[in-house]
Amino acid sequence: MTPPAEWLAVLARAMGIEVGAAAAGRMLALLDRMAVEPQNLTSIEPLDGGIERHLADSISGMVVAAVRDAPEIVDIGSGGGFPGLPLAMLRADCAVTLVESERRKADWLTRAAADLPNVRIVADRAERLASGERESWAVATARALAPLPVVLELAAPLVRVGGSLVAWRGPRDAQEEARAAGAAGIVGFAPGPVYAVEPFPGADRHLHQFHKVAPAPAKFPRRPGRAGKRPLA
Repeated sequence: MTPPAEWLAVLARAMGIEVGAAAAGRMLALLDRMAVEPQNLTSIEPLDGGIERHLADSISGMVVAAVRDAPEIVDIGSGGGFPGLPLAMLRADCAVTLVESERRKADWLTRAAADLPNVRIVADRAERLASGERESWAVATARALAPLPVVLELAAPLVRVGGSLVAWRGPRDAQEEARAAGAAGIVGFAPGPVYAVEPFPGADRHLHQFHKVAPAPAKFPRRPGRAGKRPLA
């Protein structure tokens, strides 16, 4: 059986991503900590499942140049810390802000990131963060958060002009992508490339990049929860 650190390195290398021994150790330690948490942070329990569906899936974002090069990243709806924590472990030179409104998950993120000086935890909704730190980030990431039109609305007030949103999705969905293109035009984004990635054998995953081409209109963000209840498209 392939050792966990070696398996993670193999999966990463297949995507053209190099994961050093130190970074691999930190990521695997994150899974170990999750396994002993009293809270139910994930339904994926076996170590191999976590390596593939959490760690490899998260670091697949490194195939996007904007993620590789961003001086700062805001991860919206971080949950158990994916993709934000693995990206922060690979990008020690990048300031990563994890946004999570659910208190128990935010508390977990605070503990998990205690030894990562480049990570900041915001225990609040993205809409409220945008009200105080408008268009402050080069890149926003979102994984397993919401339909693309909702993600675009949440990200637009956080990403500065010239920056990007990178959204993790599964199989391509032409109808959702059409709605996302409409929503993007409303909030200052333009659709960019869609990257097909295979973080583990058999995965059908895509990274959707949107370019911030104009400031978000002043009426965004709408009040918390509105984006999900009344999507733009």
